[in-house]
Amino acid sequence: MAVIQKIRNRYGKIAGAVIAVALVSFIVSDARNGSFGGIFGGHDSNVMTVDGTKIESKEYEQRVKEYETLTEIYSNRGPLDDAGRAQIREQVMQSIAYETVVNKICDKIGLETSESERKELIYGQNAHQLVRQFTYAGQQVFNNPETKQFDPARVKGLEDQMLKDPQKQDPYGKYMETWTAVKNYVLRMSRIDKFNTLMAASVYAPAYESKRTADASNTLASIRYIKVPYTVVPDADVKVTDDDIKAYMQKHKGLFETDQATRSMDYVSFEIVPATADSARASGALVEIKDEFLKAKDNKTYVGNKSDDINAYSEAYVNKKTFMSRFADTIMSQPVGTIYGPYLENGAYRITKMIDKKTLPDSVKFRQILIVENTGKELVLADSLAKKRIDSIVAAVNSGVPFDSLVKLSSNYDPNNPKGEVPVNLSQRPQLAANLSKEIGDFVFEGKTGEKKLIKADNSKENGPVFYTYIEVLEQKAIEPCVQVATITKNLLPSDSTVNGIFGRANEFAAKSNTAADFDANVKKMGLDKRVGESIRENSFSIQGLGGAREIVKWLYTHKVGDVSSDPFRINDQRYVVAKVASIEEKGQMPITATTRPQLEQRVRDEKKGDNLAAKYKGASLEAIAQGTGQTIGQSDSVMLGAPFIPGLGFEPKVVGYVYNAGFAANTVSPGIKSQSAVYFVTVLGKTSKQLDPGAVQNMMMQIRGNEESQTRNYLTQMLQQTISKTADIKYNITNF
Repeated sequence: MAVIQKIRNRYGKIAGAVIAVALVSFIVSDARNGSFGGIFGGHDSNVMTVDGTKIESKEYEQRVKEYETLTEIYSNRGPLDDAGRAQIREQVMQSIAYETVVNKICDKIGLETSESERKELIYGQNAHQLVRQFTYAGQQVFNNPETKQFDPARVKGLEDQMLKDPQKQDPYGKYMETWTAVKNYVLRMSRIDKFNTLMAASVYAPAYESKRTADASNTLASIRYIKVPYTVVPDADVKVTDDDIKAYMQKHKGLFETDQATRSMDYVSFEIVPATADSARASGALVEIKDEFLKAKDNKTYVGNKSDDINAYSEAYVNKKTFMSRFADTIMSQPVGTIYGPYLENGAYRITKMIDKKTLPDSVKFRQILIVENTGKELVLADSLAKKRIDSIVAAVNSGVPFDSLVKLSSNYDPNNPKGEVPVNLSQRPQLAANLSKEIGDFVFEGKTGEKKLIKADNSKENGPVFYTYIEVLEQKAIEPCVQVATITKNLLPSDSTVNGIFGRANEFAAKSNTAADFDANVKKMGLDKRVGESIRENSFSIQGLGGAREIVKWLYTHKVGDVSSDPFRINDQRYVVAKVASIEEKGQMPITATTRPQLEQRVRDEKKGDNLAAKYKGASLEAIAQGTGQTIGQSDSVMLGAPFIPGLGFEPKVVGYVYNAGFAANTVSPGIKSQSAVYFVTVLGKTSKQLDPGAVQNMMMQIRGNEESQTRNYLTQMLQQTISKTADIKYNITNF
């Protein structure tokens, strides 16, 4: 102990100093890596720069969250999955770039949205469409409950209520967060929307262009032709060199230039799928509980405790149309009190218990007069008074007073539904029973058309309403056999041992494939399927065939051609991927690589075939060309001037152009006209033009002009963001994504 104390006394201060230095070093290092922002000036936290404007990662993440909120509110795609989130992240990058460029343009031209315009977008009668359609907890909250129409006063009113007491007004704490996301988006986009509208409004089709198109549509040519496909010349007869490819690419620069750098990769995917043992385990678990399930009295509780599907149990009756299972016919034929299964469906094993069978209508329509006694929160009428009112209504109907004339006496009378008619389908029967009463649901589906009944619904035990209702069944459709079933589901998922085994295979392949040559050799040796991912951009969050795969994208942009990932990537818990950088395509002209060469080579080969065929049959008659190529002579009598399509041939604008070439004499054979897949030789037999009265021409011109402006405006709207963004100098900081 004395020795230890001596060491403490002598070296304690030194140890303390060392620890202090280490802590300072750790803090400084962490600060430089971004945890403390830019305090020490060693880390740039932006995700991209657009024409010199930095977009910070915090702003980017806020935008992503905003877009996710908007998607959940305004789309019907359901909860976002990994692929959906990856798509949103790419959209946000593109949107930020476009907004940044457009805002600078607006600054230059003085385009602004005034304060009054911004208020109108949120609080006015002509509020933005996203405001008018704002939905929370399944309700369009700014609609008047009575008129069902947008009420601008509710926007400010509900906003003020939330600010006063957010906990009381919104127990879930999400209303203001959701509404703020919508509001911020609408206000931020107000100037962008105005710019887009300005650009669309600038579209103009001149009258002379409409006149030319009108004249062209009234002119037809009759032609004879031969289509000689490039396939008549064997590929082996046409040699293609790198110089040929380079010359072709130089001649067609626009086709082979990219506005962003891209990467291509080869990869092997090891799918994470259940093994045979996993399947046996899932089905076996259901076999073990079949007898217990059969004896269970409370099916709802039993299914809730045993099933992997939390929405598995429903009291609804189903028929052949509504029973969503490929085993529906077999299950519906089972006797009551038996169990069918296990059976595999939609990635899960299931067993289904036949509870009941009935013959029921698929849909019904009824009408009712309802007198509320208690809403569940407050007393409306004494029971005796409520009973007296409903009895007088029943007596009036029995004495001959029309039922629909008394509907307005109902407590829930709706002026928009003066007859009080309620349509319900079979799948809604449980909700009808839950919201009103089980007796009502049973009566309208199991009673007879024209039958009437007085029912008292007492939901006071559930703090629900108490009311009397007088019901008449008006209509029952599609009466057929129905069943009530209960299903227990066990998801078929790969076990940990299965996943570990799949990872082991992927890891073994990666460990053996340190080079590009090893990668290709091991693909063949291990009998694997090599796949290709092409044109992957730096700002991509997903890869075709893989879905969300941002980690792979980042890896591709930090490695060189031939590099192989040392460890497998786990993608969306669905697969392990080992990747190889196949090619790097920088911004500008596309390089000739192993990936791009086959496509380029075929283009050049077809070009050479076209030149050879055109030269070989120059000056020959159509009959001689037909005999030499083994093709037939065709005829088309309605080749329209200005239309790129030819009946029987399809999209061939070059042929149309040559047919109407002023220097091309009738009854002569054209030189070879090269298209994408063939060479055409054409003879014009004649041309005709319809003579229309000036009024008809004027009407045609107006229609053509409207169509041209509409088409151009639509095209401009679609391409505006892409076109303007191309002019920007965009740099991505890939490490901060």
